[in-house]
Amino acid sequence: MNLTLKIWRQKNANHKGSMVKYSIQNISPDMSFLEMLDVLNIQLIESGKEPVAFDHDCREGICGSCSLFINGEAHGPDRRVTSCQLHMRKFKDGDTIFIEPFRAKAFPIIKDLVVDRSAFDRIQHAGGFISVNTSGNTLDGNAIPISKKAADKAMDAATCIGCGACVASCKNSSAMLFVGAKISQYALLPQGQVEASERVKNMVEQMDLEGFGNCTNTGACEVECPKGISLENIARMNRELLKAQLKG
Repeated sequence: MNLTLKIWRQKNANHKGSMVKYSIQNISPDMSFLEMLDVLNIQLIESGKEPVAFDHDCREGICGSCSLFINGEAHGPDRRVTSCQLHMRKFKDGDTIFIEPFRAKAFPIIKDLVVDRSAFDRIQHAGGFISVNTSGNTLDGNAIPISKKAADKAMDAATCIGCGACVASCKNSSAMLFVGAKISQYALLPQGQVEASERVKNMVEQMDLEGFGNCTNTGACEVECPKGISLENIARMNRELLKAQLKG
């Protein structure tokens, strides 16, 4: 496959960026999207040019760091995959592919396609930890009865990898799907009940401080989420927040 790539290049958050055009040849349809970018960077380095900066780690759809906006979609045209799991067979020979970073006020650009998503870390830190009895009478987790429905929903919420596709896809740059998932994975389990009220209040407050927008229920976040996190987690977060506020 021969392709034209239009890639966002930006030195840092304080510099004005622009789209730069590149041509790339002989790309196998079996390559992953990041492997294709590796080929481009090898060509750039060999010709004495600066390679394109992009984030990656596991390349297995687990870490969430490979977040890219590809042809106007978070993680590209496929569904339930991250950018590293996207394969070039989703494109056609001669295609022009636009590649941009995730864009949100709370995700400042570090360089080129790399953004700073540490706002997500600060939101999780605001949630704190669950209480654990370390007095010597610690209960085995399997000894606490939990309904299968609650366990399944908690596990579904816990599959969130914090990639930020929900934020990038939302017209308001809302992080409520991410925060709702992180709150839900504890709110549904008995281990998370001790700090439940403080957790939801602290995480929502930190989310607002980071500059994320509010949810207006367009549903783009769920559609673009590589793990298919449900909007019902936002509803659960709102219920948990209301309960916490009523308790004072």
